[in-house]
Amino acid sequence: MTALAVLLTACNQKPAAPAAGAPKFDTNLTVTEVMGHMVDPGAFMYWKGSGEEITEAGVKDLSPTTEEGWETLVSGATIVAQAGNVLQLPGYARAPEADWNKYAQQLTAQALVARKAAEAHDKKAVFDEGGKLYEVCVACHKQYVIDPLIKEQDKNGGPPHDPLPAWPASAVKEQEAHDAAAKTKP
Repeated sequence: MTALAVLLTACNQKPAAPAAGAPKFDTNLTVTEVMGHMVDPGAFMYWKGSGEEITEAGVKDLSPTTEEGWETLVSGATIVAQAGNVLQLPGYARAPEADWNKYAQQLTAQALVARKAAEAHDKKAVFDEGGKLYEVCVACHKQYVIDPLIKEQDKNGGPPHDPLPAWPASAVKEQEAHDAAAKTKP
């Protein structure tokens, strides 16, 4: 009878509160919010400072020219590296979780390599490592965004379509003007 009383008492007790200082993760932000407010801004901070832009006026080097500019690239890569860690927190992983975590770990690892290139003020490495970072993003997006959209459309019997959003009308007009100008040049 005593054993039964002990068991009933144990079953009716509230779970113990987490120990003081124990980690507690709030993952109420969606993956879309983490991407839109952390990954994308960090990646674009980095990518905007690499490579060249070719215009009618000539070639413009996009690399930073000041210490502050290089620090912006370092900060962008740091944000992306930490975003890869955030995406592995409980509540964020999508199935198959092993693939999700692999991409998140690759994101962090590649962002840290890109960060070192920016710290070294190495223009070529910044461009090359930024490209590798982009490849990680594209591979993950293919598996977790594009392929599921295509699969859902196929399941619903819809016609094949581009799963990416349409370009804004202003961008389409700009591209058409550029294409037309290119055709008229000798």
